[in-house]
Amino acid sequence: MKKIWWVVIVPGILAVAAGAFALLLFLIKLLWAWTVPDLFPGAVEQGLVVGTISWVTALKLAVFVAVLSGLASALASRHGSKEG
Repeated sequence: MKKIWWVVIVPGILAVAAGAFALLLFLIKLLWAWTVPDLFPGAVEQGLVVGTISWVTALKLAVFVAVLSGLASALASRHGSKEG
């Protein structure tokens, strides 16, 4: 009985995680296409900044933001422990 439970739950969790990850990449692409051309119209027209990004670039951006937030969290917790 327990084996059947794991066979059903694990793929379900993996599917939800994959869906959430795909949604995150879609949101990054959408926000880039929505904000960057409005913030930097001249740079987009001249080709200095792209107006849309690829899925791979969205993945790289997501990894970059995750690393930065992890570093910020680690530094904040380290700084907080010194004050206590």
